[in-house]
Amino acid sequence: SPGGFLLVRYLVMPVAAALLLCWRYGAHWPRVPKADLIALLKLGIVGHLLHVGLVTYGIHWSTAFSSSLILGCGPLFTLLILRATGIETLTRGQVAGVAVALAGVLIFLSDKLMGGRFFASAGDLVLLVAASFFSYYTVAAKPLIERHGGVVVMTYAVLLGSLPVVLVSLPAGLQVDWATLSPVVWAGMLYAVLISAFLGWLVWGWVNAVRGVARTAPLMYLMPPVAGLVAWAVTGERYTGIKLAGAALALAGVALAQFA
Repeated sequence: SPGGFLLVRYLVMPVAAALLLCWRYGAHWPRVPKADLIALLKLGIVGHLLHVGLVTYGIHWSTAFSSSLILGCGPLFTLLILRATGIETLTRGQVAGVAVALAGVLIFLSDKLMGGRFFASAGDLVLLVAASFFSYYTVAAKPLIERHGGVVVMTYAVLLGSLPVVLVSLPAGLQVDWATLSPVVWAGMLYAVLISAFLGWLVWGWVNAVRGVARTAPLMYLMPPVAGLVAWAVTGERYTGIKLAGAALALAGVALAQFA
């Protein structure tokens, strides 16, 4: 279940974070000022409890391709957050890109609404909210990474953000019959937690610090075509013409907003 997966993820991730800190710094972990520690706590809540929690349930309610497309709209929220915080101003081209992407998402969702799959559409809306939280995480993490480095920011955010996720997901996790899970399921779960999530977030934070948020945000919309091909090949997911048209329009809008 989504709650069971979250419980495993946030029992494993803090251990991985602690081991990485011990390997990097030994017994003397870096000291962080109180103000930055509070900022890291907020980062952990936004990035892990809100973003990952909503993504996990959204994927469960939706499909792989739909999830990747909705999450691929993250750069739009990144631009809006940069604009709201006064870091950047939006050009007419960027505003047009946001409008085009929004139209594409609406067309994409209409395929499910017309088919009466309202629960799946609700899952996509949850993913859209989750994408906004990840965009906030991306912007808020950058100055902290510049001061303390990617390893410290990522690991401290994991350590501080894991406890609330464990507490929220514990009831659902206790209902899972863990003994019946096959080795293949455990292998897939550990890959998702350690490689895709832990290592992925670490690399993502480092790339943002080196290249800048605005330069790395476009990489987010490489997810939908890759996920779409994998879902088609592995899970047999099929796509209608309306769905593909909406996806193409949404990604085109994201690209226009990013490169305008």
